[in-house]
Amino acid sequence: MINILFDIGLVMVVATMAGFIAKLLKQPTIPAYVLTGILLGPILGLIKDPTNIASLSEIGIAFLLFIVGLELDLRKLKDTGNVALVGGLLRTAALFLLGYFAGLLFGFTHLQAVYTGLIISFSSTMVVVKLLSDKHELDTLHGRIVIGTLLLQDIIVILALSMLGTVGRGGFLDALISLTSGVGLIIIAFFAGKAFFPILFRKAAEDVELLFLMAVSVCLFMSMIFTFFGFSIVVGAFVAGVILGNLPYNIEIISKINPLKDFFSVLFFSSMGLELQLIDFTKILSPLVVLTIIVIVVSPLITIIITSLFGYKKRTSFLTGISLAQISAFSLIIVNQGYILGHVTDEFFGLTLLLALITMTLTTYLLAFDDKIYDKFSKYLAIFEKLSKNTKELHNLDEDSKHDVILVGFDRTGYSILQTLRKLKKNFIVVDFDPDVIKHLIERKIPCIYGDIGDQEILRRLKLHQVNMIISTVPNHHENLLLLETIKKHNKHATIIVTSYRSDEALELYEKGASYVIIPHFLGGEHVSLMLESVTNNLDQLIQTKLTHIAELKRREEIRPKKTKFLGSIKK
Repeated sequence: MINILFDIGLVMVVATMAGFIAKLLKQPTIPAYVLTGILLGPILGLIKDPTNIASLSEIGIAFLLFIVGLELDLRKLKDTGNVALVGGLLRTAALFLLGYFAGLLFGFTHLQAVYTGLIISFSSTMVVVKLLSDKHELDTLHGRIVIGTLLLQDIIVILALSMLGTVGRGGFLDALISLTSGVGLIIIAFFAGKAFFPILFRKAAEDVELLFLMAVSVCLFMSMIFTFFGFSIVVGAFVAGVILGNLPYNIEIISKINPLKDFFSVLFFSSMGLELQLIDFTKILSPLVVLTIIVIVVSPLITIIITSLFGYKKRTSFLTGISLAQISAFSLIIVNQGYILGHVTDEFFGLTLLLALITMTLTTYLLAFDDKIYDKFSKYLAIFEKLSKNTKELHNLDEDSKHDVILVGFDRTGYSILQTLRKLKKNFIVVDFDPDVIKHLIERKIPCIYGDIGDQEILRRLKLHQVNMIISTVPNHHENLLLLETIKKHNKHATIIVTSYRSDEALELYEKGASYVIIPHFLGGEHVSLMLESVTNNLDQLIQTKLTHIAELKRREEIRPKKTKFLGSIKK
């Protein structure tokens, strides 16, 4: 018992330090946890028996998949239409076949080649969502396509895990029976959950502790049931999460389960490093190099081609492609299960770990400098737009019209600015990267164009030489710098208003020639301060201010575009 506590304590302390260093270096934490295990196990030999950590770590993966199920919103698949559903399936199938045949060329067994195809087919939901969220790009067009694709992959991963568990126990018929029984179990679980769980959780929600225990119990119970029928515990945990995700208490459940998930997930990724044997890396060097090139170069090209075939413009296709250029934590889960089942060797296990470390790390840099990378390769990407002969521009723009003001970004801050421009009877045009917003503006006959202000082609179409004012409500620092630089070349007298969330970036924008920098939290604080001065000791005035605010919010929501249509029908 003392040895177990010592091992767990040592792993957590070192993993915390490694994670802290990774954060300082702005790197993903998953590779840091894997490196922790490698350091404590194969290199230093401080942990002799990794089996105890490995046993606990599997619980962590169950909780991880449980939360993935809780957060799974199938409506987001609908929102991104065919490009996520059909395109995502095509991308996964193409990468699987590419990985499978690459594995055979390197002399892997057919089963190991299957694992090779699987591990490069999936991208990392955790890494990509975090990076896109940091850049405020989750609700952009490429962000929604990426999220839809990742959600589809999560579902495919569960099916793959279910099927791999049956390998070696029979032929195709046994695998088919196993898959059918799994689907049957899922259907029964969903009906049972819909009938009983709302009643149980309505009562449990009255007590925070009971809600937590009930959620954990459902997760473990489902895992036990699926394990009894020969499936992995993570499949049962995922199904439990999806069932509870339809309850109104899913947010509270996620907040309570997250600490458990984080703790056990650290143990899981560290255990993978612990289980790595000291191998001859010369044996895996060639496959590692080739698979890295496939994931970092070929995978984005496949994604760009498929996305272009669905009518999306080159910038959207390019950003979607590089966002998915890494392997997933689920790839690690798949190969870990294969290692436990004896399907893969130590060398293959090590190959996957190194591939994850390399591609996840490279992704952070690809997304950090995606605008600059796009600028470098933009002229070479025009060929992909020719793949779709039906591609149409999304705009309400008369090429001969003149506009005095360019408003970049309609949603949020831009809404109020647009209303003021209309009151002042200014000739203006709106540029926005959200197709729903542009469709909405087109319906209202407002001059607009779909596109990203960081795209030089969009800037060329905006007739910058004739405008008096440019207002950017987009807080992307790189794009605002590009906007300033471009405008100064074409129109030195234009008034340029840009937006920033950080004071140091705002200062740089002023240095580069911005007329004014909008800093939302500063303006929000000043607005609240003025409101407090006017309503202090006057309750009636505060109530009136509240009612006016609510009425304005409702009015905005009524005229905002509804995001329920298939974006796949929009040709960018």
